[in-house]
Amino acid sequence: MNEHFIRIKALEGELKFSHKKRDFGLTVSTQELVYQRPHANYHIKLADIISITPFEFPVGAKPMRIRREGAGGSETVSVQSGMQHYRIYAKEATLHNRSGIFKLSMVQFVLPVLHDLLLAISRYGGLDAVT
Repeated sequence: MNEHFIRIKALEGELKFSHKKRDFGLTVSTQELVYQRPHANYHIKLADIISITPFEFPVGAKPMRIRREGAGGSETVSVQSGMQHYRIYAKEATLHNRSGIFKLSMVQFVLPVLHDLLLAISRYGGLDAVT
């Protein structure tokens, strides 16, 4: 686990799954999903998730790093093929970083999500698969 992760101080609901890698972590409870990056946690209430769709990298896409800078600081994201990625749309999320806690509206994340975590998110979030 990355030493720069901010500890999750409060988790709504009962903890169900937690998956940590070097650069990111995902934690699922009965009421929320927490996406962890070094120096930042994004709390997304499962009830606020609008949709989760598979994300496919374009054919021939190479691993990339994206650096974003803004008023709240900067973040570098690594996108690599391998694990299945999903695009998660939510009405809102809460960002907790070293500068404070901020509300975000209409957010989307493209995240690598393990199958068991995806099942927990859909089960506790009341989401149904559409084929």
